[in-house]
Parts: sequence; structure tokens; C-alpha cells
Amino acid sequence: MTLRIHNTLTRAVETFKPIDPNHVRMYVCGMTIYDLCHVGHARFLLVFDMVYRWLRTLGYDVTYVRNITDIDDKIIKRAVERGIPIRQLTAEMTAAMHEDIGQLGVLPPTHEPRATEYVPQMLAMISTLERKGRPTARATVT
Repeated sequence: MTLRIHNTLTRAVETFKPIDPNHVRMYVCGMTIYDLCHVGHARFLLVFDMVYRWLRTLGYDVTYVRNITDIDDKIIKRAVERGIPIRQLTAEMTAAMHEDIGQLGVLPPTHEPRATEYVPQMLAMISTLERKGRPTARATVT
């Protein structure tokens, strides 16, 4: 069996070929956890769960990373609205998310890092991209 995917770089459907013939590294930008999950979240979680399971069924060793965005304007706003610390809000919403996806039978990823654990690395990566002349998004705080 093969897996065919749409390559957004070439804009064509291609047969999937991992960089390492036996190991697939799959990174999925996960939830921004400022509120409870809804059906749209369930859809995205189920789709990537199917891809993860399919790759494993094809015999690949899969490292599946799905991050949690635990700092964002929406998170800050919701924490302020509720009068609670950001960490309390994100802990509650992460627990609720895990409960919901457990009920759906979604497998846990290999790793589930939180964005706040990697801010220095993200800033270093952005600096590298900027030094190389690559476009990056910029925010201005006033």
C-alpha cells in the first residue's frame, strides 16, 4: 500500500516518501487552549490520528509531535475575563482537551510540548530566518 498526499510546495499529488525510509517525523500544530474543544477541533484531531495510525500500519516508526499553544492573545484575554492566572486556564483547558480526545479514542502523540517551554528556541529560529532574508511575521506592541 502507498500513501499519496498533496504536496503544497509542488502543488501536486505525490507518493509519500519519508526522508528516512523507516521513520516518519510528523509535526502537527495543535490546539490553542483558551476554551473547551468543539467539533472543528475534533475533526482536526481525528484526521491527524488517522494519518498517524495509517503510517504505523504501513510499517513506519512514527514520531508524532502535536504542540499545545499555551500563550496567545485569546488565552490572555480569557484568563483576564475569568480572573484567573494564565497557567490555571491552560491547565484546565488541557485537561478538558485530553478528556475529550480520550472519549474519541484519539491516540496520544509521541510528544506534546507546550509553546511556553520553547520560546527561546522560537526566537532563535526567527532570528535565523531573518538573517537569511526569509519573511517572518512581525508584531508591534504599542
